Amino acid sequence: MSQATPIGHEAIPVPGGVRNSATRAVASLFGVFAGLLGLEHGYFETLQGNVAPGSIMINAMGPPCQANKMWHACEPAMTIMPTFFVAGVLAIIVSLIVILWAAAFVQRKYGGLVLILLSIILLLVGGGFIPPVLGIIAGVVATRINAPFTWWRAHLSVHSRRILATLWPWSLIAFVLWVAGEWILGYFFNEYLLNLGLIPLFFTLGLVLLTVLTGFAYDIQRQTDSHQASSMSG
Repeated sequence: MSQATPIGHEAIPVPGGVRNSATRAVASLFGVFAGLLGLEHGYFETLQGNVAPGSIMINAMGPPCQANKMWHACEPAMTIMPTFFVAGVLAIIVSLIVILWAAAFVQRKYGGLVLILLSIILLLVGGGFIPPVLGIIAGVVATRINAPFTWWRAHLSVHSRRILATLWPWSLIAFVLWVAGEWILGYFFNEYLLNLGLIPLFFTLGLVLLTVLTGFAYDIQRQTDSHQASSMSG
């Protein structure tokens, strides 16, 4: 007797040789963005020279930048390095490695775990807070590049997956445009963004979550369509 499948869910395995392309794109792009943002932190830290930080918590942008008057709060970070210059140089080096790994090697067997480790190192040397968090998210997503998405199939209905899948790759494009546009808005409308408080941060995190979900949903739909096509041809 065949086992019944819950309504609204499908137990379809990953077809042989199919890689989750949208998931790969999300992991790579998030990782590259993490590296680029880390580069920026490192650059501003080197400008502060061979000066010892007053504590483990620092601002990547030194004087005359005032954290309470800038929408980016002078890019807060942390470092265990002895000087701003050393922290900046190491942040730049680690950021370049993150970019290279995310762009070319994240799909490998332990690619996601390596990216997570690199992101933690980036956090410790002075790469800021948002870049490492984005890098860690990219690393977690990368562990799903060859996954069957069993858990997601069990918790997302077919209707929900189809809706989310239609938003790919627009969610990814929206994320890219927002990250770039936020800096442009901040340059011209600093006071406006400053008055918004944490709203831009929550909006960014929302776009990150939406991009991950739409990427997963697109790949699940692609797996499903491939499985159905192979069943019909067989």
